[in-house]
Amino acid sequence: MALSGLDIFKLLPKTNCKKCGMPTCLAFAMALAQKKVSLDQCPDASDEARQALAAAAEPPMRSVTFGTGDGQCKVGGETVLFRHEEKFHSPTAIAITLPDNLDAAAMKQKADTIKGFAFERIGQPMPVEAVAVMNASGDPARFAAAAETAKTTGKAIILVTESPDAAAAAVDKVKDAKPLLCAATAETADAMAKVASDAACPLVARAADPEALADLTEKLKGAGCEQLVLWLDAPDGWAEMTGMTLVRNLALRSAFRPLGFPTIVFAADGEPEDQIGRAAALLCKYAGIVVVETVEPWALLPLLTSRQNIYTDPQKPVQVKPDLYPVGEADENSPVLFTTNFSLTYYTVEGDIEASRIPSWILCVDTEGTSVLTAYSGDKLNESTVAKAMKDADVESKVKHRKLIIPGYVAVMSGKLEEATGWEIMVGPRESNVIPRYLKEVWTS
Repeated sequence: MALSGLDIFKLLPKTNCKKCGMPTCLAFAMALAQKKVSLDQCPDASDEARQALAAAAEPPMRSVTFGTGDGQCKVGGETVLFRHEEKFHSPTAIAITLPDNLDAAAMKQKADTIKGFAFERIGQPMPVEAVAVMNASGDPARFAAAAETAKTTGKAIILVTESPDAAAAAVDKVKDAKPLLCAATAETADAMAKVASDAACPLVARAADPEALADLTEKLKGAGCEQLVLWLDAPDGWAEMTGMTLVRNLALRSAFRPLGFPTIVFAADGEPEDQIGRAAALLCKYAGIVVVETVEPWALLPLLTSRQNIYTDPQKPVQVKPDLYPVGEADENSPVLFTTNFSLTYYTVEGDIEASRIPSWILCVDTEGTSVLTAYSGDKLNESTVAKAMKDADVESKVKHRKLIIPGYVAVMSGKLEEATGWEIMVGPRESNVIPRYLKEVWTS
């Protein structure tokens, strides 16, 4: 649990020597509590103080990594219950099941489908991070073979089995990929812990309620497993949802270390829409890993979009680099439109221009990631910022005409912008979805 400034002050030498650059030890303690300075700046701090501060600085939830290289996946490490308090640090990993009872052709086809997923939205990739190999057959040899197939996807691997023997067989084939072993129960804790420890891979602890999970994690830590993931295998959806919330509260608000680990949930039953609905709900209730069965792009895209929205930093809008961007085969006769560098605004405008099939230029103006009306009301979008953006992007060298299409919502700035740039200002539509009709009816005429 984080220490207050006064708690830190009690651990300092209290000599007011100023070696740290602060006038007093109390001032240094207050700055240290706010993470503005480092304890290393106090040369006289005792070993006891350093150990106490290191323990207090340990995050309430452990970070767990599995997979290697480009397929490495990190979950956990969260510090807040609600996004607006700071931000969430490790986006929920999405995994797709690969049952080991599929025939060879079907298994390869599903593995290739998982490997080929490549979604993108507002300029950001939205990957499926992991493959959950399911020991549906109960056969260790088939499970090991399926694990090898999963490795060809380049994704992180989750090995899901109740059998320590099947786990050992599969881990032996893919241990260099650092799989996540799922799962140890109270009955299999010792055997699963040995498999995980020998292969140096993280382990999932599975129990029906938070109290049993806490007991199991302590047992697994005693067996040498520190990299743990929690699976709350509750009897129904309501118990799962409330249990997940309780686990997060205990870990972060009460610094209850036995539950200070990321979680995994399975939403692999039912029709694709049922899976995604449940998965999205659990994603909102702190799931660190969500496992689904469907490979339907139309089903996965809403889940990935929900994750993207939740895991953006609320204090830093997603931005596009200010510049002049071509849409299609833009040339010297193509229209020039400007918009702000707020990603959602920019990519909406770009999509609507693409729909018009008229090659165009988009001037992306730096408004610190705010939308058109927000930027204009905050004086981040005015004739000076647009004129500077045009100069920085050297727009005049790209087109022969001197016409600039501006968003209809800021038509009021057209006069001043014309004076500042010397260009003819054309007032475009207020709504982006009207751009195709505007370009076809107004620009081409």
